[in-house]
Amino acid sequence: MYELKTLLPQFDIKLPTCMYEIKNVSLSADHATSTTSGGCDDTVSVAMRQEKVIQQLQGLKTQLGKIRAGLGVCGKTVQHPTADQNGGLKEVPLQDIVINGHPNFIPYALLALKNAWRDLYTVNVKTFTHSTMSDIGPAAREFEAKLANISANNGLPNINVTLIWKNCEHTEMISSPTMYVPIYGEVNVIRYLGRVGPVEYRYEGSPLCNEIDLVLDICYQLLRCSTHKAQVAMVRLLDKRLQQQQYFGGSKISVADIGVYSSLIRIPTITDKDLTPALLAWRKQANRVTQI
Repeated sequence: MYELKTLLPQFDIKLPTCMYEIKNVSLSADHATSTTSGGCDDTVSVAMRQEKVIQQLQGLKTQLGKIRAGLGVCGKTVQHPTADQNGGLKEVPLQDIVINGHPNFIPYALLALKNAWRDLYTVNVKTFTHSTMSDIGPAAREFEAKLANISANNGLPNINVTLIWKNCEHTEMISSPTMYVPIYGEVNVIRYLGRVGPVEYRYEGSPLCNEIDLVLDICYQLLRCSTHKAQVAMVRLLDKRLQQQQYFGGSKISVADIGVYSSLIRIPTITDKDLTPALLAWRKQANRVTQI
Protein backbone atom coordinates (compact mmCIF):
# COMPACT_ATOMS: atom_id res chain seq x y z
CA MET A 1 0.00 0.00 0.00
CA TYR A 2 1.03 3.59 -0.40
CA GLU A 3 2.79 4.99 2.59
CA LEU A 4 1.34 8.23 3.91
CA LYS A 5 3.27 10.74 5.90
CA THR A 6 2.13 11.53 9.42
CA LEU A 7 0.11 14.71 9.35
CA LEU A 8 0.09 15.32 13.09
CA PRO A 9 3.43 15.21 14.89
CA GLN A 10 3.84 13.52 18.25
CA PHE A 11 3.11 15.75 21.23
CA ASP A 12 3.85 15.30 24.88
CA ILE A 13 0.45 15.67 26.53
CA LYS A 14 0.54 16.89 30.11
CA LEU A 15 -2.37 15.59 32.11
CA PRO A 16 -4.03 17.93 34.65
CA THR A 17 -3.11 17.49 38.30
CA CYS A 18 -6.44 18.72 39.69
CA MET A 19 -8.24 15.40 39.22
CA TYR A 20 -8.04 12.05 40.96
CA GLU A 21 -5.56 9.76 39.21
CA ILE A 22 -6.80 6.27 38.37
CA LYS A 23 -4.47 3.67 36.97
CA ASN A 24 -5.00 2.55 33.41
CA VAL A 25 -7.01 -0.69 33.44
CA SER A 26 -6.56 -1.41 29.73
CA LEU A 27 -2.88 -2.25 29.50
CA SER A 28 -1.35 -5.39 28.01
CA ALA A 29 -2.63 -8.83 28.90
CA ASP A 30 0.59 -9.58 30.80
CA HIS A 31 -0.33 -6.96 33.39
CA ALA A 32 -4.10 -7.40 33.24
CA THR A 33 -4.49 -9.01 36.63
CA SER A 34 -2.35 -6.53 38.52
CA THR A 35 -3.73 -3.41 36.89
CA THR A 36 -7.34 -4.51 37.29
CA SER A 37 -6.93 -4.94 41.00
CA GLY A 38 -5.14 -1.59 41.23
CA GLY A 39 -7.93 0.12 39.26
CA CYS A 40 -10.55 -1.32 41.60
CA ASP A 41 -8.59 -0.08 44.62
CA ASP A 42 -8.46 3.42 43.18
CA THR A 43 -12.19 3.36 42.39
CA VAL A 44 -12.99 2.34 45.96
CA SER A 45 -10.73 5.12 47.21
CA VAL A 46 -12.60 7.72 45.15
CA ALA A 47 -15.93 6.38 46.40
CA MET A 48 -14.76 6.66 50.00
CA ARG A 49 -13.65 10.25 49.46
CA GLN A 50 -17.03 11.08 47.91
CA GLU A 51 -18.83 9.55 50.90
CA LYS A 52 -16.67 11.63 53.24
CA VAL A 53 -17.52 14.84 51.33
CA ILE A 54 -21.24 13.99 51.53
CA GLN A 55 -20.98 13.51 55.29
CA GLN A 56 -19.19 16.86 55.63
CA LEU A 57 -21.92 18.60 53.61
CA GLN A 58 -24.59 17.01 55.79
CA GLY A 59 -22.79 18.27 58.88
CA LEU A 60 -22.60 21.76 57.37
CA LYS A 61 -26.33 21.66 56.65
CA THR A 62 -27.02 20.76 60.27
CA GLN A 63 -24.85 23.65 61.48
CA LEU A 64 -26.65 26.12 59.19
CA GLY A 65 -29.98 24.85 60.52
CA LYS A 66 -28.87 25.54 64.08
CA ILE A 67 -27.71 29.04 63.09
CA ARG A 68 -31.04 29.71 61.36
CA ALA A 69 -32.94 28.56 64.46
CA GLY A 70 -30.75 30.74 66.70
CA LEU A 71 -31.45 33.80 64.57
CA GLY A 72 -35.17 33.10 64.53
CA VAL A 73 -35.32 32.85 60.74
CA CYS A 74 -38.23 30.87 59.35
CA GLY A 75 -37.06 27.94 57.28
CA LYS A 76 -40.33 27.51 55.40
CA THR A 77 -40.38 28.17 51.68
CA VAL A 78 -43.17 29.86 49.77
CA GLN A 79 -45.58 27.35 48.34
CA HIS A 80 -46.34 28.06 44.69
CA PRO A 81 -49.24 26.66 42.70
CA THR A 82 -48.76 24.01 40.08
CA ALA A 83 -48.22 24.78 36.40
CA ASP A 84 -51.89 24.01 35.72
CA GLN A 85 -52.93 26.74 38.16
CA ASN A 86 -50.54 29.20 36.57
CA GLY A 87 -51.29 28.79 32.88
CA GLY A 88 -48.50 26.26 32.31
CA LEU A 89 -45.76 28.60 33.56
CA LYS A 90 -42.77 26.98 35.21
CA GLU A 91 -42.37 28.15 38.80
CA VAL A 92 -38.98 29.62 39.76
CA PRO A 93 -37.78 31.08 43.07
CA LEU A 94 -38.62 34.76 43.35
CA GLN A 95 -35.82 37.31 43.20
CA ASP A 96 -35.97 40.79 44.66
CA ILE A 97 -36.77 43.25 41.88
CA VAL A 98 -35.67 46.82 41.20
CA ILE A 99 -37.90 49.41 39.52
CA ASN A 100 -36.52 52.66 38.13
CA GLY A 101 -39.17 55.34 37.79
CA HIS A 102 -39.42 59.08 37.20
CA PRO A 103 -41.36 61.15 39.77
CA ASN A 104 -43.44 62.55 36.91
CA PHE A 105 -44.62 59.00 36.07
CA ILE A 106 -45.37 57.51 39.49
CA PRO A 107 -46.11 53.75 39.35
CA TYR A 108 -49.35 53.88 41.28
CA ALA A 109 -49.88 50.21 40.46
CA LEU A 110 -47.46 49.32 43.28
CA LEU A 111 -49.68 51.09 45.79
CA ALA A 112 -52.84 49.60 44.27
CA LEU A 113 -51.44 46.06 44.35
CA LYS A 114 -50.15 46.47 47.89
CA ASN A 115 -53.65 47.44 49.02
CA ALA A 116 -55.49 44.90 46.88
CA TRP A 117 -53.24 42.03 48.03
CA ARG A 118 -53.20 43.10 51.68
CA ASP A 119 -54.71 39.78 52.90
CA LEU A 120 -53.15 37.58 50.20
CA TYR A 121 -49.61 38.71 49.50
CA THR A 122 -47.13 41.24 50.84
CA VAL A 123 -45.38 43.66 48.49
CA ASN A 124 -42.50 45.23 50.40
CA VAL A 125 -41.50 48.49 48.68
CA LYS A 126 -38.43 50.49 49.65
CA THR A 127 -37.76 53.80 47.88
CA PHE A 128 -34.48 55.54 47.13
CA THR A 129 -33.53 58.68 45.18
CA HIS A 130 -30.87 58.50 42.48
CA SER A 131 -28.23 61.21 42.20
CA THR A 132 -29.84 62.33 38.90
CA MET A 133 -32.85 63.66 40.85
CA SER A 134 -32.43 66.78 42.98
CA ASP A 135 -36.04 66.72 44.21
CA ILE A 136 -38.76 64.12 43.67
CA GLY A 137 -41.61 66.56 44.29
CA PRO A 138 -44.69 66.51 46.57
CA ALA A 139 -46.64 63.88 44.60
CA ALA A 140 -43.86 61.30 44.86
CA ARG A 141 -43.37 62.07 48.57
CA GLU A 142 -47.09 61.58 49.17
CA PHE A 143 -46.87 58.29 47.25
CA GLU A 144 -44.00 57.15 49.51
CA ALA A 145 -45.98 58.06 52.62
CA LYS A 146 -48.99 56.03 51.48
CA LEU A 147 -46.75 53.03 50.79
CA ALA A 148 -45.24 53.28 54.27
CA ASN A 149 -48.67 53.49 55.94
CA ILE A 150 -49.70 50.05 54.70
CA SER A 151 -48.78 47.49 57.33
CA ALA A 152 -46.87 44.40 56.16
CA ASN A 153 -47.90 40.88 57.13
CA ASN A 154 -44.71 38.84 57.42
CA GLY A 155 -46.72 35.64 57.64
CA LEU A 156 -47.81 35.95 54.00
CA PRO A 157 -45.77 35.17 50.87
CA ASN A 158 -43.92 38.28 49.83
CA ILE A 159 -41.78 39.93 47.20
CA ASN A 160 -39.31 42.74 47.87
CA VAL A 161 -39.37 45.73 45.52
CA THR A 162 -36.79 48.51 45.45
CA LEU A 163 -38.16 51.65 43.78
CA ILE A 164 -35.48 54.12 42.67
CA TRP A 165 -36.53 57.62 41.64
CA LYS A 166 -34.37 58.28 38.62
CA ASN A 167 -34.20 60.59 35.63
CA CYS A 168 -35.32 57.93 33.15
CA GLU A 169 -37.68 58.07 30.20
CA HIS A 170 -39.64 54.89 30.94
CA THR A 171 -40.58 52.97 34.05
CA GLU A 172 -38.31 49.94 33.96
CA MET A 173 -38.03 46.83 36.08
CA ILE A 174 -34.96 44.64 36.56
CA SER A 175 -35.86 41.12 37.65
CA SER A 176 -32.48 39.43 37.27
CA PRO A 177 -29.75 40.05 39.87
CA THR A 178 -27.01 38.79 37.58
CA MET A 179 -27.73 40.60 34.33
CA TYR A 180 -29.29 43.90 33.28
CA VAL A 181 -32.44 42.75 31.48
CA PRO A 182 -35.06 45.50 31.96
CA ILE A 183 -38.80 45.18 31.48
CA TYR A 184 -40.13 48.48 30.17
CA GLY A 185 -43.48 50.05 31.01
CA GLU A 186 -45.67 49.99 34.10
CA VAL A 187 -48.18 47.73 32.34
CA ASN A 188 -45.54 45.06 31.80
CA VAL A 189 -44.45 45.39 35.43
CA ILE A 190 -48.08 44.69 36.38
CA ARG A 191 -48.06 41.60 34.14
CA TYR A 192 -44.94 40.31 35.87
CA LEU A 193 -46.24 40.94 39.38
CA GLY A 194 -49.54 39.35 38.41
CA ARG A 195 -47.71 36.18 37.46
CA VAL A 196 -45.70 35.88 40.67
CA GLY A 197 -48.36 37.25 43.02
CA PRO A 198 -51.34 35.51 44.63
CA VAL A 199 -53.11 32.78 42.72
CA GLU A 200 -56.34 34.79 42.68
CA TYR A 201 -54.70 37.37 40.37
CA ARG A 202 -52.96 35.00 37.95
CA TYR A 203 -54.87 35.04 34.70
CA GLU A 204 -52.95 32.86 32.22
CA GLY A 205 -55.32 29.95 32.77
CA SER A 206 -58.44 32.12 32.75
CA PRO A 207 -60.88 32.15 29.79
CA LEU A 208 -60.53 35.96 29.92
CA CYS A 209 -56.75 35.82 29.50
CA ASN A 210 -56.76 37.48 26.06
CA GLU A 211 -59.28 40.08 27.20
CA ILE A 212 -57.15 41.08 30.19
CA ASP A 213 -54.06 41.32 27.99
CA LEU A 214 -55.98 43.51 25.52
CA VAL A 215 -57.06 45.90 28.28
CA LEU A 216 -53.46 46.18 29.49
CA ASP A 217 -52.34 46.89 25.91
CA ILE A 218 -54.88 49.75 25.72
CA CYS A 219 -53.44 51.13 28.96
CA TYR A 220 -49.96 51.00 27.43
CA GLN A 221 -51.17 53.04 24.44
CA LEU A 222 -53.13 55.42 26.65
CA LEU A 223 -50.01 56.38 28.60
CA ARG A 224 -48.23 57.22 25.35
CA CYS A 225 -50.91 59.39 23.77
CA SER A 226 -49.57 62.85 22.96
CA THR A 227 -52.93 64.67 22.64
CA HIS A 228 -56.06 64.84 24.78
CA LYS A 229 -58.15 63.75 21.81
CA ALA A 230 -56.13 60.56 21.47
CA GLN A 231 -56.43 59.95 25.22
CA VAL A 232 -60.23 60.24 25.08
CA ALA A 233 -60.28 57.79 22.16
CA MET A 234 -58.41 55.22 24.29
CA VAL A 235 -60.85 55.85 27.15
CA ARG A 236 -63.72 55.03 24.78
CA LEU A 237 -62.00 51.74 23.93
CA LEU A 238 -61.78 50.94 27.62
CA ASP A 239 -65.49 51.68 28.01
CA LYS A 240 -66.27 49.17 25.23
CA ARG A 241 -64.12 46.50 26.93
CA LEU A 242 -65.91 47.07 30.25
CA GLN A 243 -69.34 46.58 28.67
CA GLN A 244 -71.85 45.52 31.34
CA GLN A 245 -69.27 43.84 33.59
CA GLN A 246 -68.50 44.92 37.12
CA TYR A 247 -64.75 44.74 36.45
CA PHE A 248 -62.55 44.41 33.37
CA GLY A 249 -61.85 40.81 34.34
CA GLY A 250 -65.51 39.91 34.90
CA SER A 251 -67.12 39.75 38.31
CA LYS A 252 -63.80 39.92 40.19
CA ILE A 253 -61.10 42.56 40.15
CA SER A 254 -57.97 41.61 38.20
CA VAL A 255 -54.60 43.07 37.18
CA ALA A 256 -56.44 44.66 34.23
CA ASP A 257 -58.36 46.85 36.68
CA ILE A 258 -55.11 47.71 38.46
CA GLY A 259 -53.60 48.80 35.14
CA VAL A 260 -56.57 50.96 34.12
CA TYR A 261 -56.87 52.55 37.56
CA SER A 262 -53.19 53.45 37.73
CA SER A 263 -53.15 54.76 34.15
CA LEU A 264 -56.09 57.10 34.73
CA ILE A 265 -54.43 58.54 37.84
CA ARG A 266 -51.21 59.15 35.93
CA ILE A 267 -53.04 61.29 33.34
CA PRO A 268 -54.48 64.35 35.12
CA THR A 269 -55.85 65.75 31.86
CA ILE A 270 -58.51 63.02 31.87
CA THR A 271 -61.30 64.31 34.09
CA ASP A 272 -64.69 62.94 35.10
CA LYS A 273 -66.20 64.62 32.04
CA ASP A 274 -64.13 62.31 29.83
CA LEU A 275 -65.34 59.15 31.61
CA THR A 276 -68.59 57.41 30.78
CA PRO A 277 -71.13 56.55 33.53
CA ALA A 278 -69.98 52.91 33.34
CA LEU A 279 -66.33 53.90 33.91
CA LEU A 280 -67.29 56.24 36.77
CA ALA A 281 -69.20 53.42 38.48
CA TRP A 282 -66.29 51.04 37.87
CA ARG A 283 -63.78 53.51 39.32
CA LYS A 284 -65.85 53.86 42.48
CA GLN A 285 -65.89 50.08 42.94
CA ALA A 286 -62.18 49.71 42.16
CA ASN A 287 -61.30 52.46 44.63
CA ARG A 288 -62.67 50.35 47.47
CA VAL A 289 -60.00 47.74 46.70
CA THR A 290 -57.05 49.87 45.61
CA GLN A 291 -57.72 52.62 48.19
CA ILE A 292 -55.67 55.22 46.33
